[in-house]
Amino acid sequence: MIELYYWPTPNGHKITMFLEEIGLGYRIHPVDISAGDQFKPEFLAFSPNNRMPAIIDSSPADGDEPITVFESGAILTYLAEKTGGFLPTDVRGRKTAMEWLFWQMGGLGPMAGQNHHFGIYAPDKIPYAINRYVNETNRLYGVLDRRLNGREFIAGSDYTIADMAAYPWVVPWKRQQQNLDDFPNLRRWFDAVRARPATIRAYAVGEPDSNRPAVTEEGKKILFGQTAATSATR
Repeated sequence: MIELYYWPTPNGHKITMFLEEIGLGYRIHPVDISAGDQFKPEFLAFSPNNRMPAIIDSSPADGDEPITVFESGAILTYLAEKTGGFLPTDVRGRKTAMEWLFWQMGGLGPMAGQNHHFGIYAPDKIPYAINRYVNETNRLYGVLDRRLNGREFIAGSDYTIADMAAYPWVVPWKRQQQNLDDFPNLRRWFDAVRARPATIRAYAVGEPDSNRPAVTEEGKKILFGQTAATSATR
């Protein structure tokens, strides 16, 4: 059983997408990030960066004590290795899938996240910052569109954790001020991943929270006002 500490954000959706695809039993523990659940001592004990998602695997492959994993890319890799699914086993295929997983973790996710922040959440709308991250998101969409030219999925013909990592960060394309029709290969891939039964189930998991109220001003302070000192004292 996988204990999944989760909130319905792009990084959270990555993990439910994998778990629904592979059919591994899991139980969700909501981590309301705008309420500060990520600062609770019991959560910080195994997710020291005070971010979700994180997991506890109560039945690890070595049969020993439960294993905890934080960071969505590390979780996807751990689960793929645990189950033998959605990560190629040949050296070249694995290398490619891991390259694109790291591309998402280091590029698409952070840049799209800053796009959301300055375009939606920032109290002062700074044109330079908005344009910077809208343009960088656009560049990264172009990188992915070119990668998908002649390929069914990001790593090649097989669906992998690289696709699961990237897809949730393209879902809010309208909020990112992008137009998927400008990227025909990306659009074709996006529609194919969206139609997968496991993707539909994964997003339905977060459905009860999808109509939750907008983030309050206090919630924004919790989400965006952290320093080393405030994180340590919450």
